[in-house]
Amino acid sequence: MEETIPFKSLHSREYQGHKKKVHSVAWNSNGTKLASGSVDQTARIWNIEPHGHSKAKDLELKGHTDSVDQLCWDPKHSDLVATASGDKSVRLWDARSGKCTQQAELSGENINITYKPDGTHVAVGNRDDELTILDVRKFKPLHRRKFNYEVNEIAWNMPGDFFFLTTGLGTVEVLSYPSLKPLDTLTAHTAGCYCIAIDPKGRYFAVGSADSLVSLWDISDMLCLRTFTKLEWPVRTISFNYSGEYIASASEDLFIDIANVQTGRTVHQIPCRAAMNSVEWNPKYNLLAYAGDDKNPKYNTDEGVFRIFGFDST
Repeated sequence: MEETIPFKSLHSREYQGHKKKVHSVAWNSNGTKLASGSVDQTARIWNIEPHGHSKAKDLELKGHTDSVDQLCWDPKHSDLVATASGDKSVRLWDARSGKCTQQAELSGENINITYKPDGTHVAVGNRDDELTILDVRKFKPLHRRKFNYEVNEIAWNMPGDFFFLTTGLGTVEVLSYPSLKPLDTLTAHTAGCYCIAIDPKGRYFAVGSADSLVSLWDISDMLCLRTFTKLEWPVRTISFNYSGEYIASASEDLFIDIANVQTGRTVHQIPCRAAMNSVEWNPKYNLLAYAGDDKNPKYNTDEGVFRIFGFDST
């Protein structure tokens, strides 16, 4: 078993600061900061030293009046982060000052947010299956579209000319961008597709589904290459590592699966104590941030923690 060696002796560290469970974790473009978004209506910015041991300092981003469901960093600016909240607003923040620099009020409870890889546009999906695309400079909507099916996670490809929607019908809708004209419907899974990740090298995308499978697709010919079958519950969150060599996936299973993208084989499993909401690899190092529904066993209250796996020592 040559393959298990990369992760075998590595450890996780726990980060505490939120009062309620953490819904989303995301790394900035140079891998030095991590943002966490919580049901406690705040986001936090953590300075993470990949090889250091100092206590992580964190900065609270206050202003949302409902759960911060998802957040993402500007791919071209390592200090700008965008948050999507159930309070119908989307906000841009400066991670140095903790100040909100832009705000847009949209029509519904926002659950998904993603940046176009060139940093010019942000796409937001809400609970009413409506997609809004904002111009980052003016922070005004460029496109609004309502779909008559359940839309889950959304993503652009690397060049930014394709836009993907994962749907409750088990399909991945491929739209051209910026026209948003339908190009293709991929019948990906036998149950709803919940999450999507783009390989950082631009070769593949992966889709996680309610059927507990993760499918891997060739982005150039839109064909399914293989499926990863280790999880037994609906797949809530997936992420490729920086080299595109490994994929992490998580669900209500009490472990996070790390598989080799080429062989489909599991190389490591990280045990966890609760269902996971968000996993994301650092863009420069093999550090995996993860957050879920952790409860304090004594009081049965939310712990408000997230963890990072991949340190040499605890």
